[in-house]
Amino acid sequence: MKYYFFIAPAIIIRSSENAYTYHGDKLVNVGSFVKINIGKRIVLGVVLKQTTKPIFETKPIFEILDIPPLPSELLHTAQWISEYYATHFALVLQALLPSGFDKKRRSTDFSYAHPLRKRTNFLLNKDQRAVLDSIFKNVGRTFLLHGITGSGKTQVYIEAIKNATKDGGSAIILIPEISLTPQLVAEFANHFNNLIVTHSKMNESKRHAAWLESLKSDQQTVVIGPRSALFMPLRNIKIIIIDECHETTYKQNQSPKYHALRAASILAKAHKATFIMGSATPAVLDYYLAQKSHAQILELPKPAAQVTPARIKLIDSKLRNNFTHHRFLSDDLLRMLEETIDKKQQALLFHNRRGTAPITLCENCGWIAQCPHCFLSLTIHADNHKLICHLCGYSSKISSDCPECHEPTILFKGIGTKLIQSEIEKLFPQAKIARFDADVPEGESMNNKYQDIYDGKVDIIIGTQMLAKGFDIPKLSLVGIIQADNGLMLPDFYSEERIFQLLCQIMGRAGRNIHQGEIVIQTYQPDHPIIKDAIAKDYSAFYANQIAKRKQNSLPPFCHLLKLTCSFKTESGAINSCRKLAKSLHEQSDIIVLGPTPAFYERLGGAYRWQLVIKSKKRANLVEITKALPNNWTADLDPTNLL
Repeated sequence: MKYYFFIAPAIIIRSSENAYTYHGDKLVNVGSFVKINIGKRIVLGVVLKQTTKPIFETKPIFEILDIPPLPSELLHTAQWISEYYATHFALVLQALLPSGFDKKRRSTDFSYAHPLRKRTNFLLNKDQRAVLDSIFKNVGRTFLLHGITGSGKTQVYIEAIKNATKDGGSAIILIPEISLTPQLVAEFANHFNNLIVTHSKMNESKRHAAWLESLKSDQQTVVIGPRSALFMPLRNIKIIIIDECHETTYKQNQSPKYHALRAASILAKAHKATFIMGSATPAVLDYYLAQKSHAQILELPKPAAQVTPARIKLIDSKLRNNFTHHRFLSDDLLRMLEETIDKKQQALLFHNRRGTAPITLCENCGWIAQCPHCFLSLTIHADNHKLICHLCGYSSKISSDCPECHEPTILFKGIGTKLIQSEIEKLFPQAKIARFDADVPEGESMNNKYQDIYDGKVDIIIGTQMLAKGFDIPKLSLVGIIQADNGLMLPDFYSEERIFQLLCQIMGRAGRNIHQGEIVIQTYQPDHPIIKDAIAKDYSAFYANQIAKRKQNSLPPFCHLLKLTCSFKTESGAINSCRKLAKSLHEQSDIIVLGPTPAFYERLGGAYRWQLVIKSKKRANLVEITKALPNNWTADLDPTNLL
């Protein structure tokens, strides 16, 4: 008789081992899938390890499923995530397995329709060859590939994968945004036959088929997808690449709250695989860690092709003589838009706020439309005549009369992407315009419309930060940034880093082809150091400034952070719970407690939220705090924002 520890992904248990013990007559491999009996339920279980006979009676394994076991390296990574982020192992396994895992009569079709690209024989430049030489000579190492926008990082990825998998084996390449999938797959399909794509917009059946194909594959396989693609169960991984590694989308905000960069590093080490993180604007934390660790920093400082640098026009939004024809589209921007359309080229207008206007108020009495659950200003969406809360989703109809004073004096203040679209449609009625933000329906998303953008069938592209995530738009010649300092003054030390990254990335969409690129930057703070560094694309100056600030204020990477948030139906309940926990934490040494304070979004869905931020030089101190949290509290270890 053999005895095994099991984790049932659907069951969260609390015990010293956090696992169940069962017995069986046959040898069962670690990572195998079985059915086990828990109470009156038959549930899916995963074998963790073989153990000795316990002092209590055990139940037999109900059924051993005819599915290959999870790779040991992936199981090891899952265990690391559970320990490092103080998360129950069952929750981690839920993230590893496709939904509806044990359903029957499933499709085996995992194909992904993608646009075709003409095969191009790229000639690697001197910098690309030097980077690849370093990667080829140091198999199994970690690299931070710091390459400016348009420097040819994708071609480096392709050649690195070819070399790593030439004798068999597989590769994983992560992207920060689902909408980038068609672009990358179109490039990679010219070089690799067995591509597997996975992301949350695929139906359950296709995702399951792709997962199962990865588990069974014994040939060269390249997996492409966002954060969750890291958990595709490949058995012989030779290289893992994270593109645009600075993006915050690599941190999962629901439990398990892991960061894909950290998990990918562990998975790569388990496979003895090469690990590459690529970005034009690496996170300050990652760049610092790369400098202090064994990781190599590889530079691509020049464009891959011979291009003329884009001309940049800085517009001071405080000077109203720059806006004689329109209140938020400067005269220079309007003139360049007209010239771009006349030349049959493309323009991109970037503004990181969706909707029509963020504030609805009464000019007579000062009433402001707020969400009754979150107390946040409701955003007007004029196209569907609704006021919507972007936090909880509450919506109401737009009224022309004030509900307080009943006067018809309602005003809409601020700018959103829908307003920009409506204004551009009036100014350029013949232009083909497309908007991309979180409000567009799936059929109109960048994921579905990218080929039209690539082929030049859209004249003016309007959108939020999703447009800054590495899109290649060959016919784009003009980029207009409506309000470059939007979000710069948020009460979060990460805000300056995010704005620098956004501006550099969105400016990098222009000046990548034979057309002379033009960039118009409108800002109320033209002299702000972040704006200046972004315009100069001076990462070194930006990094030096940020690392000095963080060292002075003891912020990451010079400490570890833990954000604790409580949620109660009453404000007094949230305040009292927060004060009680803060008092108990103040008794501990080696930590600094910031707060109690209201959360940035103090109300969410009718509940009151207060928070504490804990700093410590020793991350283990924060892990222990997380394990002992009272009810109504959530924890975020290594948060990517403090809002």
